[in-house]
Amino acid sequence: MAEILDKIYTVVWGVPALVLILGVGIYLSIRTSFAQVRFFPRAIRLFFRRLFGKRECGGGVSPFQALCTALAATVGTGNLAGVAGALAIGGPGAIFWMWICGILGMVTKFAEAVLSVRYREKHGGEFYGGPMYVMRKGLGRRWAWLGAVYSFFGVVAAFGVGNATQINAVITGINDCILAVGGTPDYLGNLIMGAILALLIFLLLSGGAGRIGKVTELLVPIAAVSYLLLGAVVLILRANALPSAFRAILSGAFSPQGVTGGLVGSFMTTLRIGVSRGVFTNEAGMGTAGIAHAGASVAHPVEQGLLGAIEVFLDTIVICTMTALVILCSGVPVPYGSDAGLSLTADSFSAVTGDWVRFFIAASVCLFAFATVLGWGLYGIRCAQYLFGNYATKGFIILQSGVALFTAVADTETVWLLAETINGLMTIPNLITLAALTPELRCLIIDYERKTGTSAGGGTLCKFPLTQTAVNPRLCENSTPLRWQPKSRGRRFTT
Repeated sequence: MAEILDKIYTVVWGVPALVLILGVGIYLSIRTSFAQVRFFPRAIRLFFRRLFGKRECGGGVSPFQALCTALAATVGTGNLAGVAGALAIGGPGAIFWMWICGILGMVTKFAEAVLSVRYREKHGGEFYGGPMYVMRKGLGRRWAWLGAVYSFFGVVAAFGVGNATQINAVITGINDCILAVGGTPDYLGNLIMGAILALLIFLLLSGGAGRIGKVTELLVPIAAVSYLLLGAVVLILRANALPSAFRAILSGAFSPQGVTGGLVGSFMTTLRIGVSRGVFTNEAGMGTAGIAHAGASVAHPVEQGLLGAIEVFLDTIVICTMTALVILCSGVPVPYGSDAGLSLTADSFSAVTGDWVRFFIAASVCLFAFATVLGWGLYGIRCAQYLFGNYATKGFIILQSGVALFTAVADTETVWLLAETINGLMTIPNLITLAALTPELRCLIIDYERKTGTSAGGGTLCKFPLTQTAVNPRLCENSTPLRWQPKSRGRRFTT
């Protein structure tokens, strides 16, 4: 089974998939006049305004809680182990292509969040949305089957990359700490830890998006800020190595052989590794973050889209860059040509600050991984609700808790391969939908610019005037904004 999955994985995450991901990112950037650059100062200001979770109106979770839930599912072991692997396999230049992927991913996730808020629905005081609703309501009901396929993939991925692999990372991190103090991990101990984690998952997911948002709002900032502060200490102590680290990244992007001594064979290897690890890290293109952002109580879709862009910026440009610079400045030799993983990151931190930092790295992995379980738990719930209705919620939560208990004592290598293959399959319908609904995205952007007095920056984005607001701020609900239907008689806007 592992051999078959490996072949499918190679096809799904091959050159065509990477071209599609980058191509849609470039297309969205051009069609929105590089919204991720034009709106970036406003997005930063909005991020700090929402830092305390202020709501604009009733219903749903706060915009900052929605952001933290999306970040919880995005920021994880890939930011620590994935970056180290990218450096070792693709050389320092791979980090440059991760930056490029992150810049393009900002506009992709911006579009996912905007359209998810645009087409969301309200049920029982909560907003439901995501790519499946965008496909059904944006593309039309004849494409509802595409949303069902996406939701099925989402449920499978929630059990795999969103649960099994993360719980295994938590157990491994705790066991590493036990070994460091002279203890001996055993099967019974892993089973007890798995039972505790399963109970926590059941209790937190049962509270719905509100409870998940409150936990991630606390968990993600603590884990991310602590990790960044420790990284900043390392870089201050190794400040003299920073210029050479940046030179290695920039020169290695185009001539990796010179930087790695020939151990990284070609430019294409560096490009492929940088782009693929960038996609795995920020998940831009998969559409799952739109499920979290759709739950925010925000008055205009573009407002939440700006936080979606910040999500990618924090994940790829800030946290991944911190990991890469620490490794390059630490003085620890990078084993080019092999996937070093988390051990390289831990060795780099401990070489500067001491062995105690291994406990901190293990704790960071545990926090990031558990937050990922919660974020993906919400994604799985929404996908299950889309397929089977609200009565499927409890069944999914029970299964999700059971998977956590099982994988605490199981090998998850095959599960990880299956989950990442499913992730690749999720990107195809999502990216096609984003490209098809770009005119709608442009109209929402120009509507937002008119309301906020923001300059369009390069001309009118939408040639068809909007005659009413895209969102009703008083109700904090989408009142089905006007959408241009080119084939409709009389060329009128329809709801």
